[in-house]
Amino acid sequence: MIRDTSAQDRLVEVKSNPKRRFMLIGIGVAVLALLALFGPRIGRLFSADASVSSSRLAFATVGRGPFVRDIAAEGKVVAAVSPTLYAVYGGAVTLKVHAGDAVKKGLVLAVIESPELTNKLAQEQSAADAMQVDYLRAQIDARKTRGELQKAYDNANIDEQGAQRDLARYQKAFAQGAVPSMDVDKAKDTLEKMRITLEHAKADLATNTDSLNFDIQSKKLAHERQLLLVKDLQRQVEDLNVKSPVDGQVGQLFIAERATVAKDAQLLSVIDLSALEVEMKVPESFARDLGIGMTGEISGNGSTWKGLVSAISPEVVNGEVAARLRFDGATPKQLRQNQRLSVRILLDKRDNVLTVQRGSFVDESGGSYAYIVRDGVAEKHTIRAGASSIDKVEILDGLKEGDNIVISGTDSFKGAQRVAISN
Repeated sequence: MIRDTSAQDRLVEVKSNPKRRFMLIGIGVAVLALLALFGPRIGRLFSADASVSSSRLAFATVGRGPFVRDIAAEGKVVAAVSPTLYAVYGGAVTLKVHAGDAVKKGLVLAVIESPELTNKLAQEQSAADAMQVDYLRAQIDARKTRGELQKAYDNANIDEQGAQRDLARYQKAFAQGAVPSMDVDKAKDTLEKMRITLEHAKADLATNTDSLNFDIQSKKLAHERQLLLVKDLQRQVEDLNVKSPVDGQVGQLFIAERATVAKDAQLLSVIDLSALEVEMKVPESFARDLGIGMTGEISGNGSTWKGLVSAISPEVVNGEVAARLRFDGATPKQLRQNQRLSVRILLDKRDNVLTVQRGSFVDESGGSYAYIVRDGVAEKHTIRAGASSIDKVEILDGLKEGDNIVISGTDSFKGAQRVAISN
């Protein structure tokens, strides 16, 4: 039988340590206090679907106050009236001005030399003169012909009256037995012949008068038509003197001195400095809210002017829409073409509106949800967003004043319902 070491064991008396006991009790109480204080938060952290560092996020508090929707952008000064002048006919061009020259309306800016057009005008003017001679000759010939016809009618009328008197005389003599009946019959035939001649003379006078009038009218219309052609050619020849349509300044010259150009070629542009506007580019998302007549502010050179939206382009280019503002009042004198100015257009202004700082969450969620942060946990809530401005978003439902939400970085949440936010 193997013997153990129990015979060698002995009891050791352990003395109690009050200081150590109180220390252990204190540690236990502290642990219980920490569990009571942070227990719910720790529970929420463990119940979260994901965890994201707060350094990757941006936060904002929902507040209530004035809500202003506006568009702020940089614009450039452009001329509301900036006509480009073209050649009305081909030929060599002599420039009378230089780029930047001040001009008045009606001043000749360039002259086009066109021998072909001036020669054509001379030919048509000569044809018009010939037609005028024909027209005048037709009037003289008509008066001459009418005179001859009138003379024939008058002679026939006299002959008819003489035949009537001869018949009356023969009838009276026949009644007294002085002449035979044969002479009376002959006088009757003569009278009838004169009546027929008179009727034909009258008819010829009326018919030929109408014919002559038609001939005169035809030559008159031909002459007037030729005069219209001459007038149009005179206008074209006059347009060879290219004149300024407005008071302003010569802009760009598109040709060199004494250059030969074709019809409808660009010659130069004129800028009306008395009617300046400011052109700006507006993001497509705001363009739908723009309207003609909206008020705005134009600032630059240390001054601010009121403006009105005067035009909005119907075309979207590179995600932007071009808009123009005209000055509400007199155009400032110190502005120059293509000068840069700051523009602000007021779209909407309301008081006592629930808003939050604008962030990427609006685009990421389409304004349908937001993450509310409470005790280090971001929880997804359904919301309804309204209008947006440059820096704020209107909240219609789902949030209340004082709520702290994540406005940027929610793409890292990957749609989780609850996300723990670590420091």
